[in-house]
Amino acid sequence: MDELPEKYLEGIRLFNEADYFECHEVLEDLWTETLGEEQKFYQGLIQAAVGMLHFGNDNLGGARKLYNSARQKLEQYPTPYCQLDLLQFLLDFEFCFQELLDA
Repeated sequence: MDELPEKYLEGIRLFNEADYFECHEVLEDLWTETLGEEQKFYQGLIQAAVGMLHFGNDNLGGARKLYNSARQKLEQYPTPYCQLDLLQFLLDFEFCFQELLDA
């Protein structure tokens, strides 16, 4: 993939700004219009965003479920993928959830 879709870039920007609901909305639009190997990647990012949203709203069961699902999907891709350092992303994602995962 040479040129990254605008919706992807917007979704990453929103994720980085901790606007997880809007990130989910933008990436879901992209996911529904995508075919091929990127589709599961986008789905993994959507699940990561919703997992962070649930975590912030104290829905810890939902957060843990989406953490596991997102991680399972994103681990299938090489790093970097779509210019995202997935190794670092997954390390940071795990760090955010570590206390919940240890409980």
